[in-house]
Amino acid sequence: MAVFVALGAFLMTLAGGWTAQRVTDRRHLVLGLAGGLMLGVVGLDLLPEALGAAGREVFGVPAALLLFVVGFLLAHLVERLLAGRPQAPGSTPAAGTPVAPHGGDEHGHRAPEVGLTAAAAMVGHSAMDGVAIGAAFQVGGGMGAAVALAVIAHDFADGFNTFTLTTLYGNARHRAIGMLVADACAPLLGALSTAFFRIPEPVLGGYLGLFGGVLLYLAAAEILPEAHHEHPAHSTLLCTVAGAAFIWLVVGVSG
Repeated sequence: MAVFVALGAFLMTLAGGWTAQRVTDRRHLVLGLAGGLMLGVVGLDLLPEALGAAGREVFGVPAALLLFVVGFLLAHLVERLLAGRPQAPGSTPAAGTPVAPHGGDEHGHRAPEVGLTAAAAMVGHSAMDGVAIGAAFQVGGGMGAAVALAVIAHDFADGFNTFTLTTLYGNARHRAIGMLVADACAPLLGALSTAFFRIPEPVLGGYLGLFGGVLLYLAAAEILPEAHHEHPAHSTLLCTVAGAAFIWLVVGVSG
């Protein structure tokens, strides 16, 4: 049953990525929406789950929040290390590479590896979504249905963000599609894995906190500044608010 439900997450992820591809002429709106979706997922979905699962404190701070800060700093460190690599003399960026002042290297070009790393983290998160579905069905049918609804609904945002993150950093379209397909397959594999093992709840909570920090950094330091850089329009801001509100609706319905 868990694997069958995860098939819905597979389809929703592909639908989200397809949507991101079809609106390239409104890139600032795509990025604004993606930023809002990511903000909503972190603040309204990941962090509450992480705080509930991780439980323990480290020097008076909940372990999930400590790992959240670590994830934010880790994302910043990785981006600085990759973006700060020297370019070969006379080198030019690949065709289609976006040029922007936010997060770029000294030549203003983004490091494609950052986008691939972020997309890989999304794939890992989607795999954990599948694990969550399988674990919930082990508890009971009602719990499984509630978790499945939340996962399937926000996997549309996952697919949307995976494609957007990959292409934002100058990766070719075929790479973005490859990461999108991997992200879509990940919940199926995660749900299937629950037939063989269980992930301890504190470990799962710590992972969610860490991943939440990474996502918040990407949304606040990269996605949203890029969205407003060339098109500082009210419509972009409205898309950001709509993205966060959508995740709030999903969390409220599934709760």
